[in-house]
Amino acid sequence: MQAPLAERLRPTNISEYIGQQHLVGPDSILRRMIESGNVASFILWGPPGVGKTTLAKIIAVTTESPFYTLSAVHSGVKEVREVIDRCKADARSMFSKGRPILFIDEIHRFNKSQQDSLLGAVESGIITLIGATTENPSFEVIRPLLSRAQVYVLKPLEEPELNQLLQRALTVDPVLKERKVTVKSTKALFRFSGGDARKLLNILDLVEQSTSPTEEMIIDDEVITNRLQENPLAYDKEGEMHYDIISAFIKSIRGSDPDAAVYWLARMIEGGEAPEFIARRLVILAAEDIGLANPNALLLANATFDTIHKIGWPEGRIPLAECAVYLATSPKSNSAYLSIDSALAFVRQTGNLPVPLHLRNAPTGLMKELDYGKNYKYAHDYPGHFVRQQFLPDGAEGQIFWHPCDNTSEERMKALQEIRWGKK
Repeated sequence: MQAPLAERLRPTNISEYIGQQHLVGPDSILRRMIESGNVASFILWGPPGVGKTTLAKIIAVTTESPFYTLSAVHSGVKEVREVIDRCKADARSMFSKGRPILFIDEIHRFNKSQQDSLLGAVESGIITLIGATTENPSFEVIRPLLSRAQVYVLKPLEEPELNQLLQRALTVDPVLKERKVTVKSTKALFRFSGGDARKLLNILDLVEQSTSPTEEMIIDDEVITNRLQENPLAYDKEGEMHYDIISAFIKSIRGSDPDAAVYWLARMIEGGEAPEFIARRLVILAAEDIGLANPNALLLANATFDTIHKIGWPEGRIPLAECAVYLATSPKSNSAYLSIDSALAFVRQTGNLPVPLHLRNAPTGLMKELDYGKNYKYAHDYPGHFVRQQFLPDGAEGQIFWHPCDNTSEERMKALQEIRWGKK
């Protein structure tokens, strides 16, 4: 049986690898690691189909390192320890050149005890750990492991890279290069691919298989759209669930449409999405899109996240639906989100401005002599527990980062701030 196009075309060396030039391009961090043969543990974070597994295999082949793989979906602590024991044997072998590489796909699905079982081997240098995840490692990977493994972010492929992949498929693949292929337009192909190399190659595979060997294989927007409509679940359902449908879900809640929110929630549930993934996105949305307009939204979203961990499926659909409807019908504000981004931009522009002396602690006599804490006004000693004084660094006085939105909650906050500070 013929292997899928994505497998037939999988790169075997760094020169065939397409995309992620910020990591593997000339003089980039991973390229330097590969060329030196000194590969440190790291985690690759990015969407499906952008080359995480392929990159790990290329590194192992190039550095001539023993390569072991585990899937976090199917492996437990027992399997992790067995692989580490084999890695120890490899490390002692005179025939082994590089340190054994342990590649863990979907490392975000490992629980704490499974991740703990990796720590000793990573710390002692028995293995080089390469993890792959589509989820934010900050939420899913334990802190001790994160401190021992750098995180590198992989990006969806852009149009020039997708075009490069298409041309490689048509000229290198032993099946496609023997076919008469005419490329008339690529807009639909690239749009449905969504920056996912595997999805693009799977679509090409579908078109090739649905075209008679005696016919000319046409690639244009109409052909691609028709083939995918005939096979709606043919290509990377998990990738669609993660990125297309979650986007529609979030935008429906942001747009205050509870019916659409529940519909997209049902699509994710029916598609087998992890409940934690949905709940975490609700927590983010509650802070980013509702924020100060209804601070209770974040409390409910966080409670939903905790509840999901306790009850799982199928009952978890109920608190998820409750939270989705509540967030969709809540007033919206992104003022907190915009304020921190504005402040971050200011910090990056101005650098480390000194803390004003009156705001500094003075735990020692020398610090007091240097006027640390001098003239600080303790707010609780004043009427209304407030007194005007400078809190921003010198040179930043008068900067405004928070701009309240037009909702009842923030209008009250704005009015109180104007009483305290006057018009800024």
